[in-house]
Amino acid sequence: MYTIEEACRSLSLPLKDATVVVQGFGNVGHIAAMMLFDKGARIIGISDSQGGVFNAAGINPYEALKYKAGGSLAGLPGTAAISSSELLELKCDILIPAALENQITESNAARVHAKIVAEGANGPVTPAADRILFEKNVFLIPDVLCNAGGVTVSYFEWVQDLQGFFWDEPQVNQQLERIMKRAFQEVNEVALREKIDRRTAAYMLAVKRVAEATRVRGLFP
Repeated sequence: MYTIEEACRSLSLPLKDATVVVQGFGNVGHIAAMMLFDKGARIIGISDSQGGVFNAAGINPYEALKYKAGGSLAGLPGTAAISSSELLELKCDILIPAALENQITESNAARVHAKIVAEGANGPVTPAADRILFEKNVFLIPDVLCNAGGVTVSYFEWVQDLQGFFWDEPQVNQQLERIMKRAFQEVNEVALREKIDRRTAAYMLAVKRVAEATRVRGLFP
């Protein structure tokens, strides 16, 4: 959510009333949907392993999660059935592929109509699709940045263990927001300066940091 907020800010796209599609309604997808819903976004499409559901007027993700406890999103009241592949091609402001890898490929990337693609899953967009989305001016937030919150909080746990001092949830979220938004800005600045896609920018920044750390600290056995 933090990186999506920053992407919206970069595009001058209000998050309130922004239309959102989420492929995958597991731990990543349903929480992303709930957090964006709480910010005023309109969730128009969601899917799980059994297929997807659509409602242009909006879907309440909290109610959807309760319904899914019965086994599947299929038949969610007030929605129409839609396939996972059709879901990816819905016209929307924000698309979150949060299911499997290789979901947006060379064969369907041209039909993606989202302004922002936020990779909740690992590798949902193929390299060939990356190029197509970049040429279409789709704002892609790469997985190495977009879903880095989990490993960042794992780092927080390690830090707390070392100190023998434990933070409460608001402190964790505050620190996470600070780091994720800073990381987004650093990646975005490289992308804009070098006129490259944000995945390449993220890799460039990462390699630069490793190289600099190696230069300063040397190689450890």
